[in-house]
Amino acid sequence: MPTVREAALDVMRRYDLTTVFANPGSTEVPFLAGLPDDIRFVLALHEGSVVGAATGYAIARDAPALALLHTTAGLGNAVGALCTARVNRAPLVVVVGQQDRRHLVQEPFLAGRLEQLAGDHPVRTETPPRAQDVPGAIARAAHAARTLRGPAVVIVPMDDWACPAEELPLPAPAELRLSDAADPGDVRDVAELVGAASALGLVVGAGADHPGTWEALTRLAERTGAEVWQESFGARAGFPQDHPLFAGHLPADRTRLRETLGPYDLVLTVGAPVFRQYPYEEGPLVRPGTRIVLVTDDPAEAHRAPAQLAVVARLPSFCAALADSVDGSRTSGGGRTGGERSRRGGASRNRRAAPPEPPAEGEPLRAAHVLAELARRLPPETVLVEETPSSRPDLHALVPARRPLGFLSAAMGALGFALPAAVGVRMAAPERPVVAVVGDGSALYQIQALWTAARYRVGVVFVVLANGRYAIMDRLAEKHQDTAPWPDFEEVSVSGMAEALGCSARRVTGHAELLAELDALLPELAHSTRPVVLEVAVKADEVFQP
Repeated sequence: MPTVREAALDVMRRYDLTTVFANPGSTEVPFLAGLPDDIRFVLALHEGSVVGAATGYAIARDAPALALLHTTAGLGNAVGALCTARVNRAPLVVVVGQQDRRHLVQEPFLAGRLEQLAGDHPVRTETPPRAQDVPGAIARAAHAARTLRGPAVVIVPMDDWACPAEELPLPAPAELRLSDAADPGDVRDVAELVGAASALGLVVGAGADHPGTWEALTRLAERTGAEVWQESFGARAGFPQDHPLFAGHLPADRTRLRETLGPYDLVLTVGAPVFRQYPYEEGPLVRPGTRIVLVTDDPAEAHRAPAQLAVVARLPSFCAALADSVDGSRTSGGGRTGGERSRRGGASRNRRAAPPEPPAEGEPLRAAHVLAELARRLPPETVLVEETPSSRPDLHALVPARRPLGFLSAAMGALGFALPAAVGVRMAAPERPVVAVVGDGSALYQIQALWTAARYRVGVVFVVLANGRYAIMDRLAEKHQDTAPWPDFEEVSVSGMAEALGCSARRVTGHAELLAELDALLPELAHSTRPVVLEVAVKADEVFQP
């Protein structure tokens, strides 16, 4: 009779969960000891890095990844990263260890009240009632992670693994299909609204980051001449940002949002919420007369959208059918054809920001100098993982996403995402060059992830924009016209910590030195197995205004 552990390993193989990201403790040893050779174990030094790397791995593969956490302390440390994974819609199977089932009633040392510890961030949480139910619970978690797009948690007492398994079919579907069919009636209704619009605007978001959706939305924009906006705070790009019809990123305040969307009588939003805002402002999202249609694969996004019509569908197939259904030859907007509107949009939008002039001899670098030089050198297929809050507007202005998965950020806004996520992305997609652009303050939240990158020879270039402070917090304090009580941390050496964790690192202080380092590192990035940290000293009190 096989054990529960052996049956669970078979389930993991069936669902391609054969890479285990973990920072384990004693409650996980019965599962991990003697792990078979076909199961890859990846150690991270903090649970935030465990879940962050698994999140990047899952996003890059567009398939569930497995994270293994240690009872109360491990799950508790990982809650913030689980929240990020949920908002990033990353499919994760999260197995959490628990004390021995046979004395749980006595609340022994390391026992945890785990079911509610992560709140409602998991899409599913299950403690199997018997040891024999563990393999089925892992299978159900894989389905839930994939269909509900988030982390699904399975809590397993440590003695369950050695128990005999049942020779019964798993209480979970052997196959679960997500239909790619686009309902013809829904497609027709949206196409009619698009065709009747005199001025159409498209808003795209992270949910549209798929090769099929990019291709379909590009055809739709070109046939209608619609200008395309990226959602604010978008974690992924939903449209090629070097396309002439790409208009930019939506502002995150209602006043400017109304102004930006004011020219359109119809706004078609695809794969994005309607609309993500920060901070709060009074007033409507759009002006009277502007109608909103949402197409999304996220039911919760549809439920809260103030839209005239919301359609929940698989986006690649729906958008392809919609692009096929829209007649690009029809006149629209005062007699302009779709092609004429396209040329008009291309002339009026997507004027990429001119890069700043290089600093004069002896002048400090700014973040925009670094980003402009990256933009000149990065291959189109690069995955850029971002976590630099004070420099994100510069990055959007200077470094366009040119391929699906060309841009990745933390949808939740919690710091500590980029370093481990970049590691996971590169492990899942070794054919894609990966660059992480991170503020020094952000890097400190999961600096331990560099050890995992070095230990497993994950070839990522980590560009750390080091201004020695939380610059975004300083700017927020300035808006309140008050002083900030927090100090700077210029004495912190990210490159020094990187080297202590076994990762190659350099500190860059000048423009010529920056160019030399980028020219040496980036051409070999696609084939590199050596992680490198470039800690680039930048001036904190200057903001590039494109």
